[in-house]
Amino acid sequence: MLPSTNTLLSQFKALADPVRARIVALCGIAECSVSELTQVSGQSQPRVSQHVKQLCEVNLLERFKDGHFVYYRVRAEGESAATRRRLLALLPIAEPQFLQDIAKLRALRADDDSVLLPTSDADRSLHRALVELTVSRPLGDLLDIGCGQGRVLKLLASRANRCVGVDIDSNARRLARAELLLAGTPNTTLRQGDMASLEFADGEFDTVILDDVLGNSKNPVVAMAEAKRVLSSDGQLLILSSVVDGGFDEQKKQIAAWAAAGGLRLALPRPVPNKNPSWLLAVATLAESNSAVA
Repeated sequence: MLPSTNTLLSQFKALADPVRARIVALCGIAECSVSELTQVSGQSQPRVSQHVKQLCEVNLLERFKDGHFVYYRVRAEGESAATRRRLLALLPIAEPQFLQDIAKLRALRADDDSVLLPTSDADRSLHRALVELTVSRPLGDLLDIGCGQGRVLKLLASRANRCVGVDIDSNARRLARAELLLAGTPNTTLRQGDMASLEFADGEFDTVILDDVLGNSKNPVVAMAEAKRVLSSDGQLLILSSVVDGGFDEQKKQIAAWAAAGGLRLALPRPVPNKNPSWLLAVATLAESNSAVA
């Protein structure tokens, strides 16, 4: 038989086990740690570890490290992605056991002791501006650098093929996972990362967001250049920056200078809201790109 046929038969065999089917159903809607899978499934940790190992071996799950933790999720990309999606679509989403497992996972993450920051009127204005800015253009594969608690990811994930959030704060990523699970964003994953050295391929993303991180960067030009590196040739870079003490005009000049130094073409930054702005929102493209800036 063809190697692809043998792989498919191995995947069918793996899914024939009820516990492994439950694990795949969970990891299809959220990335999960072995500890979470153990608590939800009621199985021992060694047994769950063996199950996820088998699911990785047949290319149904992928594993990745996030700080001290290892997470598992259904492979969304890579070899045989379309075949894998068709296979997993056969799992009944209304299966009571699957729904019970999802409810347990949500309850586990709801017990997180991190504090969810309230959404201000200025933040809501920014979210409306982001939707208006991106509604007419496909987002494709999206990277949110400095994703924090995942609010921008929640806002835009439904219109993206794949979303990746990067943040250096482990507590923020943990809370974001809970929020994204509640929001129902199975195409979203979170990673530990440094904006000056991202572990992604050149041109991997169609939309990249610098999510209020430039003001905290030791070298904003380096951060801009790294965002440019992972941006596709016709992609767009969204720059969000909180405005401090009415300094919109000064920040606008700074960001324009950083963009120019990083080889990016910047559209006129937008104040949000227009009166007494709390946010600066700007769009940049590659300087050599023929795409129009939104």
